[in-house]
Amino acid sequence: MIDLSKITTKEKALFLAYDQGLEHGPSDFDDENVDPNYILDIGVKGEFSAIIFQKGIAEKYYTGSSFVSKIPLILKLNGKTNLISGEPYSPQLCSVEEALLLGASAVGYTIYVGSEHEAQMFSEFSKIEEEAHSQDLPVMAWMYPRGKSVEQKSVEEITAYAARIGLELGADIVKLHYPGSPESMKQVVEAAGLTKVVVSGGKKETEEEFIQTAKEVMEAGAAGMAVGRNIWQHQNPLELTKKLKEIIFT
Repeated sequence: MIDLSKITTKEKALFLAYDQGLEHGPSDFDDENVDPNYILDIGVKGEFSAIIFQKGIAEKYYTGSSFVSKIPLILKLNGKTNLISGEPYSPQLCSVEEALLLGASAVGYTIYVGSEHEAQMFSEFSKIEEEAHSQDLPVMAWMYPRGKSVEQKSVEEITAYAARIGLELGADIVKLHYPGSPESMKQVVEAAGLTKVVVSGGKKETEEEFIQTAKEVMEAGAAGMAVGRNIWQHQNPLELTKKLKEIIFT
């Protein structure tokens, strides 16, 4: 088993995600949160378990800075824009070797389960997993069902299936969307077995909805959450972070 203690506390975790610039473009940002230093400041002051960056942000704002000793880095190794339509594919953009040079404590990779390009992503992930584990580096898999073949599947069924695929492929942590209910969330955790489950925050309409989701996620046995816009778009990110940590770590 890979040691997850660098990015978890007693097997629980709250990750701060900031890979939206590549995935969504600048539409998520304002004059404040467009600056990665603002996000790093939230991550450090909020004592997040780790921060999630693509390689360009890590290289220019994290590596070689004082932040390296203050918050662990999960480096995202693949990504895509939202400009291309059709069956999704997220190509590898960064190697495990480069991630280590940038000071990463773990690496992450998105798999679009059910996409016509699923096999290619499986192949890339398997090589990443082998190389990362040879360096005792944890691997986190974003397991997102997408594509025509999953459109008719129930959210509950396909999310549990995605969690199981993460386990079968060797992921140490899987990151998934909330499947919609406490019961279906329990099925996701059971399907993942000894692979830890964290849930994406997405972008909730209200703070109350966000907090309620966090409660249901943790009550179902998940290891934590990976949150982004709900935190760094919030008027008081540290106050909301405190509320989340009380749910996740107590």
